Amino acid sequence: MITRRTFLGTGASLAALPLLARGAPAGAGEAEIIEARLAQAQIAPEGYPQTEIWSYDGLLPGTEIRASQGSRLTRRLVNALPEPTSLHWHGIRIDNAMDGVPGVTQDAVPPGESFLYDFELPDAGTYWYHSHNQSYEQVARGLHGALIVEEPDAPDVDRDEVLVLDDFRLDAGTGQIAGFGNMHDFSHGGRLGNIAVTNGVFNASRAVKQHERLRLRLINTATARIFELQLQGLEGWVVALDGMPLEAPQPVPERLVLAPAQRVDLIVDVTAQAGGEAHLLRRDRDGAFSHVLFEVAGQAASTRRGIPAPLPPNPDMEVTGLEDALQGELHMEGGAMRGFQSAQMDGREVGFREAAQSMNFWSMNGVVGMPEAPLLVAEHGQTVRVTLKNDTMFPHGMHLHGHHFRELHTDGSLGPLRDTLLVYGDESREIAFVAHNPGEWVFHCHMLSHAAAGMMTRITVRG
Repeated sequence: MITRRTFLGTGASLAALPLLARGAPAGAGEAEIIEARLAQAQIAPEGYPQTEIWSYDGLLPGTEIRASQGSRLTRRLVNALPEPTSLHWHGIRIDNAMDGVPGVTQDAVPPGESFLYDFELPDAGTYWYHSHNQSYEQVARGLHGALIVEEPDAPDVDRDEVLVLDDFRLDAGTGQIAGFGNMHDFSHGGRLGNIAVTNGVFNASRAVKQHERLRLRLINTATARIFELQLQGLEGWVVALDGMPLEAPQPVPERLVLAPAQRVDLIVDVTAQAGGEAHLLRRDRDGAFSHVLFEVAGQAASTRRGIPAPLPPNPDMEVTGLEDALQGELHMEGGAMRGFQSAQMDGREVGFREAAQSMNFWSMNGVVGMPEAPLLVAEHGQTVRVTLKNDTMFPHGMHLHGHHFRELHTDGSLGPLRDTLLVYGDESREIAFVAHNPGEWVFHCHMLSHAAAGMMTRITVRG
């Protein structure tokens, strides 16, 4: 029997389905406001107090933005928080000035001030937006939301559901978000919560019908948790990863892994019997538990439909020119149980012990934090290959801003387009992309405590 999690158990508790309606489509005219402000949310089960969060528009997650492919998105961020913040539009091929990275593309927006984001949306797909200032804390407090760019012709589904997967670390006594700056979080796997939610809700359910066809857009907004998922009573196909359509739908694997910041689009049919249950399961060390419960009431059709058609590809995403590519290496070191011998920090050589005293535990290419020089300088349109070498004990979800890349497998084949790649400890992987987007593009670990503790660099693309 599949069970539901209880709050503050031995593992992170599991959660539910979206309650928010779709956001209004983006359009021309005066910019809509996204207000970053304090709010209250019922993260813990009913009977526990509400939790103070940092929110966009008072919602958890923030307002779901839906826009059409090829349209222009204009939003004004108004900062009503007690500290500076910014907005990063994750996965979008965006103008560099709109990327939302303080110290690289803009200044952080001070309390009481605002910043206008205005950019085109060239690619359909599932994306998200979040703070990129003190993000290990601000994202963990709730500053994130879904950005859905819709295809001109939607696939043949009955419902389109966005499932924002997240976790929070709550104090068991007060129900409030526990403090930050934990040395263990920075030096180990990151800040793991003790309650997991979907669209801000713990352990909720949704009614479906047998043979109903759903498009499930899964977004992992957690700052460190790797979600290992499985379907029960649902069968279907993976149709897109990190917003980019696959060339052909692929059967959903038995074990679906979603690292922080990654997204997956599924088209699934409800195969459970009417009167029964279907589940999005989450696996952990204690077994499999219901993360999203789908209660099957009635029947949508007498039989299942066939394999769905592929989603239309996004334009100009080919990765060619591998033989003449600019090549580089990103060497990751540090963390608990291994450390590094020495690295550059604040312009001087330090050992691991000294770096750790200032909460810096990780280095990339022998540098702690953002280096003075970029990892690579590429010409516009040049193909780039980067070998990622993880000499640490922990996995890292490496995210490149402004581009999607393909993994180069050892047999010479290319993996699907992604913007975030999970690299496990003692693994080496290679990625390739075409530097089509001029600017300074951050490349960092999306275990956000790791980024704050040293795992940040950038790639320069000349215009």
